[in-house]
Amino acid sequence: MQNPNILLVYTGGTIGMIKDADTGALRAFDFDSILTRIPEIRLLDCNIETISFEEPIDSSNMNPKFWADIAQIVEVNYQSFDGFVILHGSDTMSYSASALSFLLENLEKPVIFTGSQLPIGDLRTDAKENLITSIQMASLQQDGLPVIREVGLYFEYKLYRGNRTTKINAEHFEAFESFNYPNLAESGVHLNINKEYLLRSKSTNQLVVRTNMNTNVGILKLFPGISKAFVETILNSETLEGLILETYGAGNATTEKWFVELLKKAISKGLHIVNVSQCAGGSVNMGQYETSSELKSIGVISGKDITTEAAITKLMYLLGEKIPTSEFKKTFETSLRGELT
Repeated sequence: MQNPNILLVYTGGTIGMIKDADTGALRAFDFDSILTRIPEIRLLDCNIETISFEEPIDSSNMNPKFWADIAQIVEVNYQSFDGFVILHGSDTMSYSASALSFLLENLEKPVIFTGSQLPIGDLRTDAKENLITSIQMASLQQDGLPVIREVGLYFEYKLYRGNRTTKINAEHFEAFESFNYPNLAESGVHLNINKEYLLRSKSTNQLVVRTNMNTNVGILKLFPGISKAFVETILNSETLEGLILETYGAGNATTEKWFVELLKKAISKGLHIVNVSQCAGGSVNMGQYETSSELKSIGVISGKDITTEAAITKLMYLLGEKIPTSEFKKTFETSLRGELT
């Protein structure tokens, strides 16, 4: 069988940095010379090509324009490559992996995000293992078809569904976790693929790339003592079209009359409000407690067990696709790319 063709896409981030031996400063290296930097890649049973952003960016500067750029790179090269590995800074990687899962409709090939906590030239770097194993994951085939056919995120021996991840640690190599969905694969002596958890598209249609993202959205995290004036200021924002409401536990919020009335008024004016739990694991279950029953009754959308990262990017995506108000709640509460249970 012919070796798979894998495209490495370098957007920026720590993984693509090397330390200047004289000054100690970090700088991006030319990814065309990646085989020189990581000769072990030559041992992989695949053909690798690379492409880089003209100006690599820190992931803190990631935005929907760059998400569209990544999606279009995948689209242009989709027929020529069997898998894609996106090298990305770890800080916003979960947001980007979530966004790409929505932008790439009918995806039937692996798009795997990875990065590192230490630069590729560092003596103790985690970059080599993350990069090599991500390429291996993207190269896996069975009966001539890719084993993984979704957007994933690989970090420190585990492959996750991208839109189920959250960055949980800024220092440890185990930087990511998927609290509400099992790992897709684990790397040890062997690559163990949990096939029962892989996404399987029911569509036979060709890849469709959708890049219209509406950024007139926001996140409001509740806290004890939150003031009416503050909530009012957020909800009265003239450009706001969608809001992620980070509530307590299973979707609970204060039952103060002013709070419920402000939300009800905003929803009546067309604002889409999504209830997402502040907890890292678990699910919103509006109506389980009295403190969430009123949210349900006024039309707040249930985020179920979605992450905040997936919720905000899904909100941008659905607003960008101009989903009618009458269908918006049902569409958001439906799993489109395996982002919620």
